[in-house]
Amino acid sequence: MLKLKVDAAIDSGKQMAGLGAIIRDSNGNCVAAAVKTSHFWRDVCHAEAEATDWGLQISDLIESKGVICVDNWRGVTEISLDFLHDRVKVRASCNGLLCCSSIPEMGVYYVCNPMTREWKLLPKSRERPVTRFYPDGEATLVGLACDLAKNKYNVVLAGYHRAFGHRPDGTFKCLVFDSESNRWRKFVSVQDYYQFSIMNRNQVVFVNGALHWLTDSCSFILALDLEGDVWRKISLPDKVGSESRSYLLECDGCLSVIEISDEWMETWVLKDYYRDEWHSVDKVSLRCIKGMVPSIFPISQTREYVFLATHKQVLVYHRNGRLWKEMYSVKYGSTLPLWFSAHAFRSTILSCN
Repeated sequence: MLKLKVDAAIDSGKQMAGLGAIIRDSNGNCVAAAVKTSHFWRDVCHAEAEATDWGLQISDLIESKGVICVDNWRGVTEISLDFLHDRVKVRASCNGLLCCSSIPEMGVYYVCNPMTREWKLLPKSRERPVTRFYPDGEATLVGLACDLAKNKYNVVLAGYHRAFGHRPDGTFKCLVFDSESNRWRKFVSVQDYYQFSIMNRNQVVFVNGALHWLTDSCSFILALDLEGDVWRKISLPDKVGSESRSYLLECDGCLSVIEISDEWMETWVLKDYYRDEWHSVDKVSLRCIKGMVPSIFPISQTREYVFLATHKQVLVYHRNGRLWKEMYSVKYGSTLPLWFSAHAFRSTILSCN
């Protein structure tokens, strides 16, 4: 068993954060320690969350673990990714495929099917090394779009970038890998400086031929149309409040937002995709799980069920019966939240080659 301790220091003047992590074994001996700088997104909580995520990547280099997948049919399963023969982090999940990035080697990405243990190492793009994603050299947004009807998939790497020796100028670079051509394509646009928390980056949704991310401020959804390589904004429901937490999910082929407050969980579905017409389809009291509300995090849903993770548990809420049930509980002594390793997953035999 390993114990991870992280901290963050803020320089508000330079808008930079210093992240630190130390990992100890069960005897208290130091196994690894590291520091790095990063962009200061909004407040100390976000910096500490980023430090935790980074510390987990370091711990993965030391102790190999699989991933926890929440499947609408099979429930919760632990799946090993040892067939990749690399230390990886799951970046996105879509229709039975996973997109993973290598932890030891920046810029290396895999697409795999954990059910068939088939995998593909994506070719490196032709981007010059002097062009970097801002602020830490890695893409801010990573998305996987798996189209079962066309038997193809796309991987998207997007983020602000800067040329070597220059300040970022608001240019938003997007690289799209196409499985049919086995090539990357690139397009560049100018975007306002959007921020995305770790949770927002993980919850990327593919519906209507587009990938979707919820911005950190929860003010709107940023969507990428993969047919035309066009970005657009989608408004959130008017009644979604700033005092609550919002999460982006898919629900039976539609874009959905789950809003969690201290007392309620409300589910919204985008009924008219092009007119931004949202409908509230469910609202449930959280009184019976009141102690878990501050740490609860929705992972996946259907019309009948909602799967949610806490620090050490995965819960399912049965909408028809209005019942809560524990589906999974961490059996080891880890104090790290399940948010970082739980992903929505639908098993398929689709090939990634």
